Amino acid sequence: MEHGVELLINKGVRLRHGNGTLWLGGIDDLTEGIPRATRGTTDRLGYSWLGVASAPIVAHDVVVTPTVISDLPITKEAPPGWIKGIDVRTGDTKWTFRTVPQADDFGADSWQNESWRYSGNTNIWGNITADPELGYVYLATSTPTSDFYGGHRLGDNLFAESIICVDIETGQRVWHYQFVHHGVWDYDFPAAPALVDITVNGKKIPALAQVTKQGFCWVLDRSTGKPVWPIEERPVPQSTVAGEKTVPTQPFPTKPPPFEVQGVHEDDLIDFTPELRAAAKRILEGYHHGPLFTPPAVDKPTIYMPGWGGGANWMGCTVDPETSMVYIPSMRSPIALQLAKPDAARSNFDYIGRVSYGVPGPRGLPLFKPPYTSITAIDLNTGEMRWKIPIGDGPRNHELLKDMDLPPLGDDGRPFVLTTRSLLFVAHAARTPRLYAFDKSTGKEIMRKDLAVSPSGAPMTYLAGKKQYICIPVGGQFGAGLYTLALPD
Repeated sequence: MEHGVELLINKGVRLRHGNGTLWLGGIDDLTEGIPRATRGTTDRLGYSWLGVASAPIVAHDVVVTPTVISDLPITKEAPPGWIKGIDVRTGDTKWTFRTVPQADDFGADSWQNESWRYSGNTNIWGNITADPELGYVYLATSTPTSDFYGGHRLGDNLFAESIICVDIETGQRVWHYQFVHHGVWDYDFPAAPALVDITVNGKKIPALAQVTKQGFCWVLDRSTGKPVWPIEERPVPQSTVAGEKTVPTQPFPTKPPPFEVQGVHEDDLIDFTPELRAAAKRILEGYHHGPLFTPPAVDKPTIYMPGWGGGANWMGCTVDPETSMVYIPSMRSPIALQLAKPDAARSNFDYIGRVSYGVPGPRGLPLFKPPYTSITAIDLNTGEMRWKIPIGDGPRNHELLKDMDLPPLGDDGRPFVLTTRSLLFVAHAARTPRLYAFDKSTGKEIMRKDLAVSPSGAPMTYLAGKKQYICIPVGGQFGAGLYTLALPD
């Protein structure tokens, strides 16, 4: 037959005419072959357990798609966030990378008591990055089931909270680096790894920069996985919760320096006036607190800073390929977390985490010092911080602060960044939504414009004729849309 129709199960319909093929549509079931990935299953709030939140990436005619798996499971048995490479032409699965290794897989011994048999999550909910020239795709993974208690999955738990370099053609692991061992803080990777070529001490390095919720910027050689600057395993506080066994050390980069305050100490408390500081100290007494990686407890909440919604988050970062500068938006976003026994009739977890989003301070002010939201510029050729500035006014108009000559303190809300050849643009989803333009070298503000609606993603720029435009995705109560501004000539 010169003409034909072929039905592909789960792949759609395609028409063949002569030497050409016309796709009429198709669906790939991302749950196919994934253990415990049952459609219709819900978490303990009744929301769908499985989904997709970020765009797939295509390299070498292979589609790689991230997945969302709920952070609020009912049972310790959960679907793992295995990643598939799908042939862009046929829709067939070329490979599957098991982010929770099985049986004799490399890394299975890091899941004690064969907890790999039932443990899940360890998915990728942010964006994925690929290097087509090397033929590699870089996977930044999340925390295993569950986020705040690991007594059901003792051990380091590879490949959770890791960067995994995978061959795009075969799905074979090339290298990996785990940045959080046995995570119980939800310090997963929400942002895509950034690829940039740098020069360190005269040596050119194809680098990967990964920003994190903890306020780190990890820099690796993306071809080998070797750290550009030394990474140290340092002792961290240990859990006292029954059944839990946290690990004795966690990795810390020696460069670049942290771009957020890490951990909670009295010196971090708000101190605009002696009265405010005294009140903040009294509030702090009701919580456990300590350095980064202080584990959660049962008797009272533990404060974390940055919290799981803070640091560098889903907004990611932006890199200037000409200067090898990385610009990182970040938030303090402290949280309070306490472990509690679940309802045994509904859940088989020993403990679940109960989270308070935000930690109220005295008189409606934050508990901690500013800046509450920032942009940090780091030179990846040297590993040094160039500048850091607050974004947004913050609470400086509060009745207790309005008579003080205070600079901007930084507003809660996600800043999204864009680098151009001449400027750094920041679209800030704050109480007063704004678009800013800054000098890339100094952080000096060049322009600000209040926006009618709040940004929901990173801005982009384009030329139409001889006019340059900035386009910002927006959403919320006004509905989704694009907000476009023409730049002055």
